Amino acid sequence: MQLLPEARRPAFRVRQMLADRGYQEVVNFAFVEAAWEADFAAKTEESDLIRLANPIASQMAVMRSTLIGGLVANLQTNLKRKQTRVRLFEAGRIFRRSDKGGAVEGFDQPWKLAGLAYGGALPESWGSGSRKVDFFDVKGDLEALLAPAKLRFEKMLHPALHPGRSAKVFLADQEIGCIGELHPEWVQKYDLPNAPVVFEVDFEAVKSSMVPAYTEVSNFPPVIRDLAIVVDQNLSLQTLLDGLKGQLPELIKDLQLFDIYVGKGVPENKKSLAFRIVMQDTQRTLQDSEVDAATQHLMACLGQAFGAELRA
Repeated sequence: MQLLPEARRPAFRVRQMLADRGYQEVVNFAFVEAAWEADFAAKTEESDLIRLANPIASQMAVMRSTLIGGLVANLQTNLKRKQTRVRLFEAGRIFRRSDKGGAVEGFDQPWKLAGLAYGGALPESWGSGSRKVDFFDVKGDLEALLAPAKLRFEKMLHPALHPGRSAKVFLADQEIGCIGELHPEWVQKYDLPNAPVVFEVDFEAVKSSMVPAYTEVSNFPPVIRDLAIVVDQNLSLQTLLDGLKGQLPELIKDLQLFDIYVGKGVPENKKSLAFRIVMQDTQRTLQDSEVDAATQHLMACLGQAFGAELRA
């Protein structure tokens, strides 16, 4: 699929895409409680806060540097009204001190896009279970929002997020935000029955991300192969995928992880990763020899870069 780097998603289209995935838009005040800044942005020093000279209320005394606090407050309101499944997003400005200048000298006012998901992964139905939404559900929403551009995720520590269930979000090697489960301390403090999953990214990056253009669709069937490898247990999937950039044979159109296994049959301190490989050509049917050669080339790259071995 071709990408058009000069094309931009209009703001209303970004909002529509989130609404199509079940999110509802909210609009919150830009001035918030100082406690929110301490909890969700780790701004505990007075010099870190942007205080209002004449706040309209004592609990609205500082300008926000993150949208997460407002979404958590919206969630609390929904829970008080007996809503058990909540999907919210907000597009708005945040405020922080800056030496670069801007519309207001000494302050930066970028647009951010933030979302929150809480409750069941799917609406209640006879045909679906009661699984709670998790990190990977919201990660999928974010990837769909920016598709076909490929996002990268790296582990991180963030004051608002669970230290083991949060990640930085990268678009074209540029960090654009974060995603993760709300920190257990704030789940308890704000009296939430379960932890919501939140994300916050640069709105301009979302709008300026590449959009797809039509390319030829192959009339020939794809060839699908599964490949299970054994690697070090502390090797992250993102590191592995980054190492394969530019190394994949042209025939390989898609490479997706579908299983992780640790236990009997896998050596200690190792893990098994199973991938589904899709190979296809737009001009002809692939031969078995070509498929085997592409698979062997992929396995050789994995072995050379990460010491991967084919799982028996």
